[in-house]
This record gives sequence, C-alpha cells and structure tokens, in this order.
Amino acid sequence: MPVSTYLQAISDALRVEMRRDPNVILLGEDIGVFGGAFKVTQGFLDEFGPGRVIDTPISESGFVGAACAAATIGFRPVVEFQFIDFIPCAFDQIVNYAGKCYYRWGVPVSVVFRGPCGGGIHAGPYHSENPEAWFAHAPGLKVVVPSTARDAKGLLIAAIRDNNPVIYLENKFLYRNYREEVPEGDYVVPIGMAALRTMGKDLSIISYGAGVHLAVEVALILEREGAAVEVVDLRSLVPLDRETVLESVKKTNKCLIVHEAHRTAGFGAELAGLVAEEAFEWLDAPVVRVAALDVPIPFSPPLERAVLPSVDQVLESARRLLSY
Repeated sequence: MPVSTYLQAISDALRVEMRRDPNVILLGEDIGVFGGAFKVTQGFLDEFGPGRVIDTPISESGFVGAACAAATIGFRPVVEFQFIDFIPCAFDQIVNYAGKCYYRWGVPVSVVFRGPCGGGIHAGPYHSENPEAWFAHAPGLKVVVPSTARDAKGLLIAAIRDNNPVIYLENKFLYRNYREEVPEGDYVVPIGMAALRTMGKDLSIISYGAGVHLAVEVALILEREGAAVEVVDLRSLVPLDRETVLESVKKTNKCLIVHEAHRTAGFGAELAGLVAEEAFEWLDAPVVRVAALDVPIPFSPPLERAVLPSVDQVLESARRLLSY
C-alpha cells in the first residue's frame, strides 16, 4: 500500500467518490482554481470541472444553504470550510435544517461538512477551534474526528455515502505531520466503531483526533515503566461506540479522557458521564479529564503550548491514576 499523509488521504477519498458517483459535488472558498487553503482539492477543477468543483463567495450561510438544498434533490455535496472556526456562520442551516429535515420530512440530507480544526500551528484564536461538542449536542448530525490517515480516508468515504448530514473534522496539525500506509481505491471505515490503538489492563485512555497521538505516546512511555495502557480511539463521536468505551473501563478500572477542545462542556464531559453512569462500580479511581484551557487559542507559540494539552500533562494524570 502507498504511504499517504493525513491530508493526501482526505484528497484521495474525495477523488474516489467523485469518480464513482457523479452526484458528489464540492463547494467551498478557493477550492477550485487555488486548490483549497491546504491544497486538499488541488487539481480537482481540471479533472471534474466547475460544475462539480464550485468556488463560492465568502458566505458560509449561503453556500451551506445551497448544499443542503442540493442534497434534498439527490446530490451528495461535500462542503469545505476554509477553517472550521467559521462554521458557526452556517449554524442555522446545519442544526435547524440539515439535522432535522430527515427526521421531520423523511428527506435525506446527504451532505458532508468538512474542514480543518485544532491548534498546534500557531494560527491564533480565529483558526484553531475544535467545535465537535457543539454539533454532538444537535440531534440528526453525525460527528466524525479521524486521528490517522487510513481513517481519514475510510471515514470520509463512509460520510459521503451516508444519507445523514455528517460533520467531518480534520486536525490540521496532522495534515502533514502524520503518514502511514493507506489502502488504494474504495476503502470504507464504518462510522460509529471505535478502535484500540494499544491494548492494556492497567488504565484506559479515551481520546479522538489529535489527542490519540498524545495518548499513544504516553502509553509507550508507561509501557517502559511496566504499565499496560489501553488507548481507545473513538473515531466518531456521534454515533458513539459506547460498548468499546465501557468494556475497556471495566477491564482496566481506571479512565483518563483526553481531547484538544476546551474542557468545560467539551465532549469529554459526556464520556465522563457515560462512565460514571454505566461503569461506576468498576472504577478504582476518579475519572480524570485532560483538555485545553477555557480561553481562546493564543497566537503566541509558548502561550498556545500552555493552553493545549501536552504529553507531560497526560503523563502526569496517567501516573496519578496508576498510583491508586
């Protein structure tokens, strides 16, 4: 299998689906001639033409509404947000229309809303958001957050083929900093199935997206110290693979939750609630969360590092739990 970056895997998934299904169309700012802010769609305009690769005005409200309408008549639009921080401009279209249309009218809204999220590249407070909890709270939407190149491809193909609207979040720090072998051609990872990145019996670390890489690094450090840590990569938040999370916690009796989004009302709180409600009797220690501070992400590299979760923070929390 060829080795691909996380970014290349996303691009490959889009090509596979556009070649397979003429109803798949792309909409977004600068995705045509410019090839996208991060070059995910470079060359797409030449291959698929302006009727399927549509450069839009800087109006998220407008082109998301157009995509939702197109989805109701049989198209499968993939909307790119240049940075996911600007997805709130289309919140009404996504939450009140796309998320509720299938339930209310029985009309599928097969549209994918994808875009770069997260910090780590010193992009400042308007280009570093992690908005997964906003949309996990809204019924009717699926929320996908891949951590690996292979999953980035497989989950995007699954999202495009899904009849429900899907929020697909790509951590931009991973775009060119993570690569692995990725299957060529048609490759699907089912939405709603978590993956075990490491196996262990002493501690469960539950994470997704960029947080998985922190968790795996910590698991490898602790392995050298004699501890067996199990890292659960959720891959999708909605639907959530509750069974895998609970099985892991019941096996290890200790739970550490890691994510890059802000702590207060972040998705980690939902996970902590799940474990407390359904696995409390198996716990030998409190459930612990490691997340970003509740402040806008700073532009300054030292300040950004201070705000975002780090390997040291995860390692300290893990060691504390292991000491119980």
